[in-house]
Amino acid sequence: MQDNLELIRQVQQHDSKALSKIYDLYSGALYGVILRICKNEEMAKDVLQETFLKIWQKANQYDPKKGKFFTWSYRIAKNLTLNALRNSSKLIQDQDLSVYSNKESQEIKPDILQLNGSLKKLEIHHQKALELVYFNGLTHREAHEEMGVPLGTFKSYIKQALKKLRETYQKELLMLWVLIEHMI
Repeated sequence: MQDNLELIRQVQQHDSKALSKIYDLYSGALYGVILRICKNEEMAKDVLQETFLKIWQKANQYDPKKGKFFTWSYRIAKNLTLNALRNSSKLIQDQDLSVYSNKESQEIKPDILQLNGSLKKLEIHHQKALELVYFNGLTHREAHEEMGVPLGTFKSYIKQALKKLRETYQKELLMLWVLIEHMI
């Protein structure tokens, strides 16, 4: 751990070799997180690159007294991934769906709309819990304080919300495919 702190100090002093070592240590784990969120390899690669650029630019903002370096870099990666997803979602919604548009983008749009519909069917406290953690990038500890509930209660909100979301989303997706099959 002490060696990692020294590497981080070197990155804070803009030592590119230290950044390369940090990349070797953390890129695999961060890429896994990014890919799990966005489910798109090309986007994940781009976001990983942006993450390390942001780490390089913001290294002086990291404070080891406030938490682990991985947690700090994880939050950067997660926020950049969510921003990339929002931007790609906005591009899809703003696109003219003419014969020149990307077929893959058209296939993503119903999926995003279904997920949004499933989110709106959750109870308000479940929506708020997911929003704080997955869209605002707060930790469970920060989010439970924001909501004013005990940490255990907050964690159960997240668990229940994800379970209900999974059930609702899968049912709605199945119904959508059945409707599409009947239309064809």
